[in-house]
Amino acid sequence: MQVSAPDRDQLRTLAELKLDRPLVLSLYLDLDPSRFGTPPARATAVRSLLDQAERCVRERNGLSHADRASLQATVERVATFLERELPTEGAHGVALFASESAGLFEPIKLPRPVRNRVAIGHSPLVGPLARLERRERWCVALVSRRDARIFRGSPDGLREIEQIHDTVFGQHDKGGWSQARFARGIEKEKDDHLRHVGESLLRHFKRRPFQRLIVGGPREVAADFESKLHGYLRDRLAGRIEVDVDHSTPQQVLAAAQPRIDELERARESEALERIGERGVAGIERVLEALNERRVETLILDEQFAGVPGVQCSECGWLGLEGETCPADGSPTVEFEDLTDGAIELALQQSAELLAVRYDRDAIAARGEAGALLRF
Repeated sequence: MQVSAPDRDQLRTLAELKLDRPLVLSLYLDLDPSRFGTPPARATAVRSLLDQAERCVRERNGLSHADRASLQATVERVATFLERELPTEGAHGVALFASESAGLFEPIKLPRPVRNRVAIGHSPLVGPLARLERRERWCVALVSRRDARIFRGSPDGLREIEQIHDTVFGQHDKGGWSQARFARGIEKEKDDHLRHVGESLLRHFKRRPFQRLIVGGPREVAADFESKLHGYLRDRLAGRIEVDVDHSTPQQVLAAAQPRIDELERARESEALERIGERGVAGIERVLEALNERRVETLILDEQFAGVPGVQCSECGWLGLEGETCPADGSPTVEFEDLTDGAIELALQQSAELLAVRYDRDAIAARGEAGALLRF
């Protein structure tokens, strides 16, 4: 199991899964190495989360005897996995979605810490994953004549996902035709290396697309590398940085790339906020209305949006601020202290993008802390 943020297709598949009864158990386990770096610390965290899961099943109202037994069996399987097979190598967190009756058991190793959570519902709780997926939209590729390093991340941090080393011989000290042929050989080896890096980068992109690409390294090599990139990648080029390819830490790479990342992220936010006035809606009530009508192209929230209490239809997923019955199908609604995750999941189900505003929070606050760009 690789450590990676989920891609958009995986998120949509999970968000679209809906059972007739609330039998899906969703768990998020924080494995931040700074706090849970030892086996005893991880064991304590696991036991605390399992206790919370068992309590949620016991206290869940309205479950039939069969449904409660199914959830208890799910908790037991989850406990076996977390206590005996917990995938900790390289993971800063784990998300796990399970339902014994539905044959669902999907653990995901996460590259960043998450808040411990347990939820029982008709479908997996994917809102926290969507926030994580948004943070992985940047890629940085460092290249030299024989080495390369690839990073993924966001303004909050980068993580190294691959290192590449190809053999490229040094200069020949003899003159004449031999030296000319050898020089041509060296240049071909360097070109082969850059193409190899480009192919690896394209594989990462196809597996989990990123939105922006920054290239770093010696100026001449970086320019040559950019010219060899596939068109999909050239379209995402966002700038160039000069850093030590071999020895720079992820923190140093981020520091070099940060000004360009901040500049483009701020521009992206400003453009989206301006477009709300042209073809969008603002305020949580109007945003929920657009989500329910499946008209949202981009859901825009304050990055620290605390959410609002509301209700969700137990059958069709309709979201509202109040009401005991769903206006769409008359089914009873379920109360939630925070509708944020429900709104994100509804956005994913209609293939909408998520934009969390962090640079111009005053502007989104003036629009009720929530907005949406509409398809029609």
